[in-house]
Amino acid sequence: MSPDFEILLFAYSLDGGPVTCIDLAQGEILPQWLLDAITSPDYIKHAYNAPFEWGCLSKYLGRQLPPEQWRCTMFHGLYAGYTAGLDVTGRALGLQEDKRKLNTGKALIRYFCVPCAPTKANGGRTRNLPRHDPDKWALFKEYCCQDVVTEMEIERRLSAVPVPDFVQKEWETDLIINARGVAVDMDLVNGALEIGATVRNNLMEEAMRISGLNNPNSVRQLSAWLEEETGEEISALRKDTVAKMLERDDNSPQVQRMLEIRQELGKTSTKKYDAIEAAVCADGRVRGLLQFYGANRTGRWAGRLVQVQNLPRTYTEPLELARDLVKARNINALKVIYDSVPDTLSQLIRTAFIAPPGHILIDADFSAIEARVISWLAGEEWRLEVFRTHGKIYEASASQMFGVPLELIKKGNPEYALRQKGKVAELALGYQGSTGALIAMGALDMGLSEDELPDIVNRWRDANKRIRDLWYKMDAAAVQVITQGGSVGVNNVLLSHEFNYSQGTDYMTITLPSGRKLFYIEPRIGQNQWDNPSISYMGMDQTTKKWKRIETYGGKLVENCVQAIARDCLAQAIERLEAAGLPVVFHVHDEVVIDCDPNTATLEDVVNIMAQPIPWAPDLPLGADGWVGQFFRKD
Repeated sequence: MSPDFEILLFAYSLDGGPVTCIDLAQGEILPQWLLDAITSPDYIKHAYNAPFEWGCLSKYLGRQLPPEQWRCTMFHGLYAGYTAGLDVTGRALGLQEDKRKLNTGKALIRYFCVPCAPTKANGGRTRNLPRHDPDKWALFKEYCCQDVVTEMEIERRLSAVPVPDFVQKEWETDLIINARGVAVDMDLVNGALEIGATVRNNLMEEAMRISGLNNPNSVRQLSAWLEEETGEEISALRKDTVAKMLERDDNSPQVQRMLEIRQELGKTSTKKYDAIEAAVCADGRVRGLLQFYGANRTGRWAGRLVQVQNLPRTYTEPLELARDLVKARNINALKVIYDSVPDTLSQLIRTAFIAPPGHILIDADFSAIEARVISWLAGEEWRLEVFRTHGKIYEASASQMFGVPLELIKKGNPEYALRQKGKVAELALGYQGSTGALIAMGALDMGLSEDELPDIVNRWRDANKRIRDLWYKMDAAAVQVITQGGSVGVNNVLLSHEFNYSQGTDYMTITLPSGRKLFYIEPRIGQNQWDNPSISYMGMDQTTKKWKRIETYGGKLVENCVQAIARDCLAQAIERLEAAGLPVVFHVHDEVVIDCDPNTATLEDVVNIMAQPIPWAPDLPLGADGWVGQFFRKD
């Protein structure tokens, strides 16, 4: 944490009693009994977004507090299918006005917790203190107390759906991993920021010379210029549309170069490097990269701060030379050796995460985890045999779809062209997708024609009848439990309708093999555009970011289950690695990154732990692969 860290207010309730606010900013102190309670195992501490309070109090007390003594109401809400945020969760639960979060909070936080610009009117101060606006300070204290009231009411409402002990343990492990953090190469980060700024300025200057525009990076200005130069309407300047425009052979040199510059400028963003610079701690490590239960439909982790979940891949070779040139700020050599300096900088973002001196990074990634899980969940035996043996699912899928012997689908044979169809089918069709899913997965870019896509869909479904049947079983089970109540088992999961009148909660749940549940809030059956039964629930629309009714269907429910089971496999692996003394510094999707002494473990050790059978799915064939190195990359 920053050396400027300070706790201003501390509001609490003991055993659901009245809320008390201690004004540390104005000289009040935490009583000794409260300090003792904060560290005592006899008291369980509840908070909304508890990692924040846990981190703040650990810093305040000068030692890392035991995670097992803490419970997070935000995570509890996420587990039960709600979104993050006291206010939106309170509204979704139907909390009365006096139990909801005050809407003045953000402005008050900005006023008292964020540095202010010095002005003549404020006497040149850079910080607002309680004495500068006593009325606002009084409201800030009220806001702090109301947060405790809201948190307690949310916790009371959620008590009907307790978090399983093993999932609570996963949350505790996540706290430790986030607090551990990962080392970063600040020489590389600073070099990339400096080079990125130089390249961007040079490109902008060149674009201004060619076009005469005062801001050639403006979509409006550039579109108008291109329309005038080409005589054609420009509907968009997205990455894909610019790439297609560059393929034309009738562009003038000026238009061609402006499009190239547009493409280059799209790669010059240094936001990831900026995020690392803003987040790095004094010891050269970045912490808090993971959001536990960030994807609340499945419980998968999400990224925070640097967003490690969507870092660009690394294709540049040799990587070591590129990193050295960036650290040396050698733009000219980068231009000579590598095709694009902005693209090189983009690819090097991963490599900013490093092993400290004397250590190595061990990276291990589950192999085709979703394909393995859906095969196991559906009981598609031929697929399971593939994963128990050679693991070539794309080739095996093509073999099943087209009736071609597997041994013929290899490089050098004409039958190898079928692998592409098997691959795109595997990537696109597992969750009831059709031709649109194939197109979205890039089937047309692979050279496939639109006319042959329906045949690929039909062949894949015929080859995977148990997976196809699973979609419809899930859909029928959901309709049954929502309309009739009770529970219905589908293969290795259990769908139920759970209603608690006293707490005002209504869920469809899916109990996974691990014992964890997925929650669908206020499930309903309506009619879709084809007059068929339509399953819906209340959730956060990922496009509009509004709490609304969302439709789902059998294939989507299967996808939720598969991704959730894959997530549970990862969680199991993380617990095993930590227990073996192999410290995880972060993880991405189905991949873990370990920072350790090279004498502690080998890649083989880590892969073997990842591939161990899961107690609740002993016949699920797991596999993993990875690499060892000094910096993070994507093979």
